[in-house]
This record gives sequence, C-alpha cells and structure tokens, in this order.
Amino acid sequence: MTRACALSELDDRKPLAVQVDDVDVVLVRDGDTVHALRDECSHAELSLSEGEVTKNGIECWLHGSCFDLRTGAPSSPPATEKVDVYAVSIVDDDVHVDVATVTN
Repeated sequence: MTRACALSELDDRKPLAVQVDDVDVVLVRDGDTVHALRDECSHAELSLSEGEVTKNGIECWLHGSCFDLRTGAPSSPPATEKVDVYAVSIVDDDVHVDVATVTN
C-alpha cells in the first residue's frame, strides 16, 4: 500500500486525480468509503477524474460512459470494458492505495 493523499483532501463525491506508484488513479469519497479506480476511461482513454460522480458511478466527461465505483464495470455505452479498481485502506487521516491489487 502506498499513501495517495490525506483523507481530508477528499470532498464527498468529488473525484480527485492522484498518481500512485506511476499509475494514474481517481479517488472518490462516498461517505466513509473511498474508492480507487484507474483514471482512464476504457473507451476513449480519457481521464475519469475530469468527469463527475453520479448516483450510478463516475461518468466520463466526453462520451458519457459511467463506471461503477465498486466494480469498475461500465453501466452505459459506449464503454464495454471494466476499469481497474484498487484496494484502499485508511490509516489515521491517510488514504493508501495498492495498485498491485486489482479487486475486480
């Protein structure tokens, strides 16, 4: 696990782009849970952190593909492939992400 940011840096349901061990990651805080996904739309290879968090997940800003925060699965076209979801732990006020452990 590698420290990605302080928990206090995350606003609820606002994406934050970070780099963890040379991997682009988008973090999303949803209440007491923090999700970490690869920060790249599987359809257009654009940064998901530039999109918005909806009730269904995180939406790519260009074509509107939405990805489930827990599974990385697309819930709307044009994307058909999952994005990687990474293991997250919170220690004190620090968010740690393990990009070597894909959970989906």
